[in-house]
Amino acid sequence: MADAMKEARKTQYFASLKNCPTSPRKMRMVADLVRGMDVDKALYTLKLHPKEASARLEKLLLSALSNYEQKSEGGSAEAANLFVKEIQVDSARQLKRLQTAPQGRAHRIRKRSNHVTLVLDSKN
Repeated sequence: MADAMKEARKTQYFASLKNCPTSPRKMRMVADLVRGMDVDKALYTLKLHPKEASARLEKLLLSALSNYEQKSEGGSAEAANLFVKEIQVDSARQLKRLQTAPQGRAHRIRKRSNHVTLVLDSKN
């Protein structure tokens, strides 16, 4: 089974981002914009989007494109007609911090982070 998964990964074009210090909810808002889009249109959308998560997703998409070009041995991304097949945002570790509150108390602050996996596929 492990060998079958290894062979399947050779034909998939993906990139993953681990422990990104943005909350998963905020990252999913941006990820939902580009899911199913053509790669060129997705890059353009992410470049112009004002949220901070869009810059991280743009870098991840460029990494997935680079992985495609390496696995296809010089194949052009424009000729392959690539699109964002799947983008998955999962929650990662939480850093738990304390913030001082009135009358000697403390409030817990949860600094969330996430894992993102982006898969590309060709329409051909």
